[in-house]
Amino acid sequence: MKIKSILGAALAAALIVACAGVPKVIPADLSARELVQKAQESTDAYKYSAAIAYYGALQERFGSDPLFKATADYEIAFIAYKQGHYAQAKEGFEALIARYEGPDAASLPPRFAVLSRKMLASIADRTKSKK
Repeated sequence: MKIKSILGAALAAALIVACAGVPKVIPADLSARELVQKAQESTDAYKYSAAIAYYGALQERFGSDPLFKATADYEIAFIAYKQGHYAQAKEGFEALIARYEGPDAASLPPRFAVLSRKMLASIADRTKSKK
């Protein structure tokens, strides 16, 4: 019984720490580049929830710009990959690649298609070895 309460307390503490890094309010005056910078800093510090929040704000505020939309979509999928959420990452990379096969392909930066295909290959390798 004592072990269960210790584990429960440890889990609660971990959840509090994990959520502590998520910004409650993202200033409305941040530029797209500032949002990307804050997201990258959060990713570098392993604060993935905060990074996703910044990329979400980027999508919401600047999603009409193909560069920023593709950046946010790729980075969110990459964070899922880094966390071992391969199904979610695969879905994100495939959705991004599908945009490169659509009518807006010419307005998208090519690097995210290349990187997404590489990540899909990596996911295939990682999930194949687990089967």
